[in-house]
Order: sequence, then C-alpha cells, then structure tokens
Amino acid sequence: MTPPTAKTKNQSDAKHAKHTKAISPKSPIRVALVEDQPEVRDSWVRLINSFPDFSCVCACVTAEEAVKTIPQIAPDVILMDIYLPRMSGIECTSRLKALLPQVQIVILTAMDDKELLFLALEAGADGYLLKRTKPAELRNALLDVLGGGVPMTSQIARLLIEKFRKKASAKDGFSQLSFREEQILQLLSEGYSNKMIASKLELSTDTVCCHLKHVFIKLHVRSRTEAAIRYMASKAL
Repeated sequence: MTPPTAKTKNQSDAKHAKHTKAISPKSPIRVALVEDQPEVRDSWVRLINSFPDFSCVCACVTAEEAVKTIPQIAPDVILMDIYLPRMSGIECTSRLKALLPQVQIVILTAMDDKELLFLALEAGADGYLLKRTKPAELRNALLDVLGGGVPMTSQIARLLIEKFRKKASAKDGFSQLSFREEQILQLLSEGYSNKMIASKLELSTDTVCCHLKHVFIKLHVRSRTEAAIRYMASKAL
C-alpha cells in the first residue's frame, strides 16, 4: 500500500480536526459571583463549578471590586448578594447593568424583604432567589434567566404581585401599548424568551427587542422582570 503523502496526511488531519471541533461540547456558561462572606462565597463557587455546564469565572468580595472586575470578564450571568459592605448589591446591580446591559443578574438573599425586592427590580435585576434555593433549582434558574425567563420563588412572585395590585398606578402606561407590544408583553409574562416570542409571532428577534424597549419606556420599567410583574399585576386588578 502506498504510504500517504504529506499533503494527503495534512488533508486528513484537517478533516479530523474539523470533525472534532464539530462534536466538541459547548463552552460552559460563565458565572460571576459577588459575595462578601468567605465561607458562603467558597460554597457557592464549589456549587456552580459542580454543574457540568457552568463555570464560576469570577468571585468578588465587594461591590466595588465587582464594578471594576466583572466588565472586563463579561460573564453570561451574575449572582449578586444583596447585602454587601459599603456599596450594596442593589447599587452594584444598577452600575453593572449600565456597563453590561445584556448580562443577566440574579439577586441572592437570605431574606425575602419586600422593599428590597422592588429596589432590586428597579435597579435592573433579572431574577431574585433565596440563598436556601436547592442546587437543582439554582441551575434551572440560571438556565431560565439565560433563556429570557424570570427566575424567582413562588413566594417572591406572590409578594411582588400583591405589591403591584395595591398600587393604583399599576395600569399606568398600558393604554399606550400597541396591540403587538401587548402581545409580546403577555408572552414575556408567560416565560417566553425573546427568541421564542419572535418565532411564535413570526418576527425577527431584533424586532421583538425593539418592541420591548418601547414597552419599558411606556411602563416606566427597567427590566424584563419588572415589565412581566407589572403586566401580571394589571391583569389581577
């Protein structure tokens, strides 16, 4: 048998490399953590890294460190402790959202404080979970927020809806929504991601994003989470 020439061997290697690349697993989802307590922080890092499809790429001790470090890393999602020394997790969320508007931020806290819930949403938080959330639920919540969902416990969702039901202004701005904007808002409140909404309504993802920007302006909200809660609350009135 004639031995392969260098050219043939290179072609074969290139084909093998191409095939290997095609079947290689996707890169893990990159998570940044902001938590000031060492034991808690180390525990969360180990938990995140225990998920095969996630990697903790940054663990910050303070909000000041997070604002300085995380924008350079640009993770996929940030887990943010709400109680931090000096600058709070809420203020940190607001600053990071201004720098990284596409990054999803999930607030973590040991207590379901209603007032802090609303402040976090106003700051741009995309989800809100209690620290006692089980590992499997945490992983699902991270996947949910990355898919355009709004992860939060049922208790937190109930608190938020009750709060908005008591506000006379809960329906302010809804009369200004177009038919298409309300369609998109309804699907958003049902947990659909932008991509899923676009497919269901036969629109481009960019068009859905553009409509959502108009919705945010008309409803005076800053996040998908707050828009969804406002919509659900308005329907409950």
